[in-house]
This record gives sequence, C-alpha cells and structure tokens, in this order.
Amino acid sequence: MKLARQGKLSYLQPAWTFDAKVVAGFTTRNGGVSRAPFNSLNLGFNTEDPLHNVEANRSTLARSFEVPPHLLLTVRQVHGTDLLVLDEPNPDLSHFLHVECDGILTNQPGILLGVLVADCYPVLLFDPFAKAVATVHVGWRGAAAGILTKAVRSLVALFGCRPEQLRAAIGPGIGAHKYEVDRPVREAFRNGNHDWDAIAVEKSLGKWRLDLRRSCQLELERAGLLAAHIEAAGECTCCHRELLFSHRRDHGHTGRQMGFVMLSG
Repeated sequence: MKLARQGKLSYLQPAWTFDAKVVAGFTTRNGGVSRAPFNSLNLGFNTEDPLHNVEANRSTLARSFEVPPHLLLTVRQVHGTDLLVLDEPNPDLSHFLHVECDGILTNQPGILLGVLVADCYPVLLFDPFAKAVATVHVGWRGAAAGILTKAVRSLVALFGCRPEQLRAAIGPGIGAHKYEVDRPVREAFRNGNHDWDAIAVEKSLGKWRLDLRRSCQLELERAGLLAAHIEAAGECTCCHRELLFSHRRDHGHTGRQMGFVMLSG
C-alpha cells in the first residue's frame, strides 16, 4: 500500500484502486485545519475538536475526489455487528449519521462511504464485477463476533457478489506489539470459534498480545476471499505519531482517521 496525494490530502492507497470503477484509501492525520491534539485532518465528530474544523476536514476529503461533502457518509460506530445497506439512490444522507452500526454496504455510485478509527482496523471491500463496496469497523469485539464474515455474506446475498472476486484492504491499526488484552477478550474470540493461538501470543499470566490485523486477514480468507486479494497496511497507529491518530497512545484525547471507498460509476 503506497502513500499517495490527492490535492491537499495524503492517504494510503490500496493497489486495487487502479480500477477506474472505485476510489478507496485510508487518510493520514495530515492535511487539515484542526489544532493540537487533533492536528490536523481530524475527521471524527465524536471528539472535542470544534465542529467547524471537522466539517472543513471532511469537505477537504470529499472535494479531493470531486464529491459533494453531503455525499460523504459515516455512521455512529458502536463495536457491534449491525450493517447499514444502501441499495437505492439517497439524495439526503444526513439522517444516517446517527444510525448505530459498524459497517456500510452499497451498490450505489457516487456515495463516499467512511469508517472512522484511531486504533481499531478499517476494512474496505470491493467487487469489481458485481459493482458493490463496503466499509467495516473492526475492533476486538467486532472481530470476535465475526463482523467481516457477516459483511461478506451480506454482499453475496444482497448484491450477487462472489467472495473469490472481492478485493479487500485492511488499513492501519494498532500493532500486536502495542495491544495487550486479557482473559475476557480471549474467551470472546474462542466463543466465536476463532483460532486464538493463530492471532495472539501470551505475554504474561492472563495477558496476551492480540494481532487484530492477522485476525482480519484470517477471517476474510475463511469467508472465501483469496489471500492474493487481501492487502494490509503495515503501519501501527500507536507507533506512527506523525502520520496517524492513536486512541491508546494519546489516552483518548486524539482525532480520527478514515478508511473510505466509493463506486465511481
């Protein structure tokens, strides 16, 4: 995944965006108007950053890809597995801003879907043949509950996608070396029939280092995606202070970056 620039915006660009049918990427914290500690491209409304700053930053993102700002859609993420489906034209997306869910699926062109993160993993899905896309918010709760499997199955059922045709991009999130979890997290993954030993290493008694990036990769493969069609950013949000926001590193007083995807037509 390469660091690209579009106007003022610097973002991580998946290799599969060479397809003219799609726009996709992961923003960095740079290129906006917010002041410290939200400097500078904070895209999250659920922060203490003044609303006008966040709105200006969102406008910068949308207009960088020639999208009207009102067609940039995010939802209220709650670490669950509910998904919002847009399968018909929606001229007014404002009423979706307060919908509580953790993924958005659509086959409608021209809508820029966004997923907000600051340590959790943003995952983008794209079927170049069925022409459908999705954004998914994956924290440990969503991962343990199988939100990525649900998103893939929903794309198949609703839009006729085929798992082996899907392309996926896993954006930056907290690395395993910075992410210590305890026994309740382990039990949640085990109850979800995940291979805990494949994604976690015991650090001390009752403590493990959890690799959420690896968890995303394995779940996408179990859902039928080809390993060659899954691309993952290597950057750890906690380690790259100048590039990315991190909730854990900054003790919750930080901004949000965004994974975004849009069907171009």
